[in-house]
Order: sequence, then C-alpha cells, then structure tokens
Amino acid sequence: MTQPFAVIIAGGRGERFWPQSRARRPKHLLAIVGEKPMLTQTVERVRPLVSAENTFVITSALQAKAVREVCAAAGIPAANVVAEPVGRDTAAAVALAAALVAQRDPTGVFAVLPADHVIKDEAAYREDLRVAFAVAQEKPVIVTIGIKPNEPATGFGYIKKGAGDGAYFGCETFVAEAFCEKPDLETAIVYVATGSYLWNAGMFIWSVPVVTAGLKQHAPALYEGLAPVRSALEKNLPLMPALARAYRKLEKISIDYALLEKSRNVVVIPARFDWDDVGAWPALARHNAQDAQGNVLRGRVFVEQGKNNIVVSHDKHLLAVVGADDLIVVHTKDATLVCPKNRVQDIKALLKRIEAESGGRRWL
Repeated sequence: MTQPFAVIIAGGRGERFWPQSRARRPKHLLAIVGEKPMLTQTVERVRPLVSAENTFVITSALQAKAVREVCAAAGIPAANVVAEPVGRDTAAAVALAAALVAQRDPTGVFAVLPADHVIKDEAAYREDLRVAFAVAQEKPVIVTIGIKPNEPATGFGYIKKGAGDGAYFGCETFVAEAFCEKPDLETAIVYVATGSYLWNAGMFIWSVPVVTAGLKQHAPALYEGLAPVRSALEKNLPLMPALARAYRKLEKISIDYALLEKSRNVVVIPARFDWDDVGAWPALARHNAQDAQGNVLRGRVFVEQGKNNIVVSHDKHLLAVVGADDLIVVHTKDATLVCPKNRVQDIKALLKRIEAESGGRRWL
C-alpha cells in the first residue's frame, strides 16, 4: 500500500484531571500514565507504521505552543502541527485533516486518533491499525476500531457489530450496523450481554476520497465551509488566515453525528489490544502501583489510616491525608482539589463556577 498518514486530535481540555490539567496544558500534554506526555506516547505508538513526516497533530490555538514543543521533541515537523482558531468539535477537525492529507496525497489513507488514550499492548495495536489501513485502501469504506466492553459502561458510545466483512492478516472485520449514543445502565447491560456491541473509541481510518465523499453527502455545509482552507493549501498560501475565516462560520458538531451515524459503508474491527481512555482521576488506580491499603501516591505524600485514596502532590510540597478513604486529593502550585472518588464527574460543574468568578479563568 501507499505510505499511510496519521492525524492526532489533541485539542481536548481534560477537565476531569483538574487541577493538573489546564486549558493551556491539558491531559494529553501531561504524563498522567507513564513517564511521557500522553501525546508523545500516541505519536511513538504509531511511529513504526507512520513516519513523523506523515503525522499531523491538530490542536487549539490556546494549546499550540505547548503542543508544538512536545511534537518537536517527538520529531514531528513544525508545519505538521495545525492549530484551530476556535473549537468546532471533531467533524471540523476531520474535514481539516482530510484537506491536510490531500495536499500530500489526494488518494491517501489516514487514521484519525485521539491523543490521550492508554494502550499498553502496542504490537497488537499496530497490527489492528495495519489491518485498518489495508481495508481502507482496498475498499471505499470507513473503518473504525471498536473496543470489546468489559463492563456495562454508560460513559461511552457503542457500535453494533453486524455481519462479517472478510479477514485481513488473520483479523476479522464486520459491518457496523449502527452507532449508539451513551446508554443508561439497563441498556448497557443488554448491549454487553448480546456480545454484538463494541465501545466507540473514536479511532477512524479512511481514504481521502471516501471521507470527502461522505462529508459532501452528509455534511455539505461543513465541507463547503472549509473551501478557503483547501484553496490555501492548494496554492501554498498562509494557512492561518484561511482557517480563521472558515472556522467562524462552521457548525460545532462531532464526526459521529455529522458522518458516522449517517453512513452505510462503515466497517468495524474488534480491537485485539487493551485500551483505556483514562477519563478521570480514578483511572490512576488501574495503572499505578498501590500501597498495602490500596492508595495511589504520587509525589511527596503520606496517607495515615486511610485506604483507596489517590493522592498527588506538586514538586516538593508535602501532602498528608489522615483517616480518610476513597478520596482524590491533588495539589498543584496554585490549586488543590479534594473530592470523593464517586463525585469526580462533578469537577466539570466546579470549573464552571470557578470560571464565572471574577478572575477565575487564571485557575483553568
């Protein structure tokens, strides 16, 4: 096959990892799991399949400086890091990605990948991605990689797996019958029990002609809205002015709503690798060593007569927890969070209150 491309979406805010994750340096720029920023881990994970020259990173204007620093250290050319002037969700990012790849190869195959997931079995991941690239090059289809659920999670969308669609390199592929919204618990239990549903991990692989045709058919206003960007790329004109003009008018919509749920040419590959979206602080317990009482401790921290806590301290600051269980306690140089593990979803509401305060944005 021709040389594939990868486009990594690195514009999220990672709010549920506040106060470490901030607007200018969010989750994917932090070593939440492992020793390197999660974006670096994502780049290195695909590197044996996709060269640095063929790897793009789409981020936000607010994060651009920090993202460029991480990407430069990973060997990605500066021109391959593109900052959206305003956030317009994933459909706009995908349409921009297609334009960037098309400039290099009008028939190129590329993967759209999140920047902040944890995958430890990298060899199996690359094998599945290799299958996805092969399918996307051979057939006019959209390929997605679905995760086999290990619990009835209500925080993920699901993909209904249909009839078999052939095998590549020993890996079965299936027709994706439907994309399902995040379910309630009863529905999620049914989904998992059938064995026919996979978690939607937001990994999509397609050729430029296929995704372009899909956007023209199902999201024509979005496609036409990016005409100034495509024109600038074709004429080698400065990209940022064209992005600024185009993005002001674009609808804010996810690629799932704009394209995936409306398409009838989607193929799903059940992942053969481990996966964790590491959505909030409790995820650290799945990836870090724990003491005898089940506490996860990072930095200069102590827990006395407490269990199942996650305690994270900044730099040399001493942080101590006494007689408490099931807490998240995170200290940074300018903010401290104390939160029961089962209330972590309320961090987003907290941040809205902080933002509403006079001068509150300094802590976001």
